[in-house]
Amino acid sequence: MMWEMLINSLNLVYHFPWLSTYNLSMDKARYRRIIVFFGRILTALFFWEIFLPRIGFRKLVARTRSNRLREIARKYHDLAIRLGGVHIKVGQFLSTRMDVLPEEITDQLTGLQDEVPPEDFEDIRLLIETELGGSLADLFEKFEVEPMAAASLGQVHRARLNADEEQSFGREIVVKIQRPNIETIINTDLQALQRVSKWVMRYELVRKRADVPALLAEFTKVLTKEIDYLAEGSHAEKFKENFKDVAGIRVPAVVWPLTTKRVLTLEDVYAIKITDYEQIKAANIDMKEAAERLFDTYMRQIFEHGFFHADPHPGNLFVDPNGDENSEWYLTFIDFGMVGELPSNTREGLKEFLIGLGTKDAKRIIKGYQLLDILLPSADLDLLEQAEAQAFDRFWGKSMDEMRDIDFNEMHEFAKEFRELVYELPFQVPQDLIFLFRTVAILAGICVGLDPEFNLWTVMAPYAEKMVAEEASASTFLKEAGSILQTMIALPRKAENVLDRLNRGGLVVQTPATERGIKRINQTMHRLIYAVIFLGFLMAGTMIYIAQPGGIAYGMFGAAVIFLVGAVLPCRPGR
Repeated sequence: MMWEMLINSLNLVYHFPWLSTYNLSMDKARYRRIIVFFGRILTALFFWEIFLPRIGFRKLVARTRSNRLREIARKYHDLAIRLGGVHIKVGQFLSTRMDVLPEEITDQLTGLQDEVPPEDFEDIRLLIETELGGSLADLFEKFEVEPMAAASLGQVHRARLNADEEQSFGREIVVKIQRPNIETIINTDLQALQRVSKWVMRYELVRKRADVPALLAEFTKVLTKEIDYLAEGSHAEKFKENFKDVAGIRVPAVVWPLTTKRVLTLEDVYAIKITDYEQIKAANIDMKEAAERLFDTYMRQIFEHGFFHADPHPGNLFVDPNGDENSEWYLTFIDFGMVGELPSNTREGLKEFLIGLGTKDAKRIIKGYQLLDILLPSADLDLLEQAEAQAFDRFWGKSMDEMRDIDFNEMHEFAKEFRELVYELPFQVPQDLIFLFRTVAILAGICVGLDPEFNLWTVMAPYAEKMVAEEASASTFLKEAGSILQTMIALPRKAENVLDRLNRGGLVVQTPATERGIKRINQTMHRLIYAVIFLGFLMAGTMIYIAQPGGIAYGMFGAAVIFLVGAVLPCRPGR
């Protein structure tokens, strides 16, 4: 206590920055162990992947890479099992990245979904009885000593409510209890990872695209919320409300009288884990349908609700063959400690990106990137648009399985054609999108596991079509008209600038994609002519209406509408 007072006093008077980061609850031995582990891993990666290739040993590096990756993953697996905490969550995320990570890594880390060791039951009993203010015998008719699941931050026990506390779903429940001293464990892990993130930021390729310490700070805020079980209960209820009218989706009810910040009591909805493929098949559930329902559910969360379950690892998703009259089986979600909320501007960017993917419109893809703040300021937008268009031509419509089988030479030719773009990689990781990206990455891995031929384009198409249809609404129509009027107002000044530059000999003509550029100019002029006529009829009609309302004014307005349609609608090919 005296030492703590001294530190606080010094920090208050002299404001030493390093004192503000000193944490008395940190487990120093655990911290040192984590730092040493990552220090060795990063040193080895630097030696093998950066130093040796530069002195001519590329073939040796390539030949040994598989075994080295497997060994690194095995070592991290063992560390995560021994230490638990945040490291389990990191490993669970990596284990689901079957779509991008090599099998050497995912195979070694898969066990982290099930191998987290439980806490001693007496410690758990003490925590429950302290939090709920009574003995287990008084609180529950039955409480199983052996946990049914042990996670990184807590563990779950099955129990049965007393008869006088029966809920609408019955009496079978699960009780989720935080691990003792979890705050100290999380704090230690995050401080160690903060140190590691600063090491990683010394690598220019990482530093240029992501502020890793800032991302870790965001992760810290999320974890702080995740160990608040009252907040998790509220998230579960919100999720349940969002999907109350959607068939085949199940979310557990919360038993609030037996819930505190460190104890959460829920309806028992555990069923077949979503990665237990043999049991799913045995229950006569179509794996392809399961993948599509899972993906569809997340599309709803992201684009309709703006509120999504941000931890969809296999331990939190179940398939229940005991459905109802609306659906033969349920897709069940649990664990709402980690959720994400998307502001309207982010959803608008995601909408542009989705429409671009669904309609093979490279320009809209770029617009989505810009709205999401994914591109670096130095990004070559024209080159990026060309690359997106080429990618659509070569890869659009292929399933994940087909993508894996793409000939290496084809990928090499694509990379060669856009080598400048590949070298620069003009993307950054926005801090507020990191958990959405993480969620989508895990989701993609699970969907591919359920259905190797999972086709992103097929399941995405209905949402893209819906959004395109919405764009044809009157509000979008008027928005486009306003945009044309703004262009008309700015046109004289732009024309004057062009003529001025032409007189000075400073006009530079860029030749790439000339034919496409000329076609766009023709289309723009076509629309501009209609817009000028529209404006003329609109102004004439307005003046006549002010002077004498009547048929002539209305006729002018009708003509204006006709030419507005011509200005807004795209030109037919060949015009």
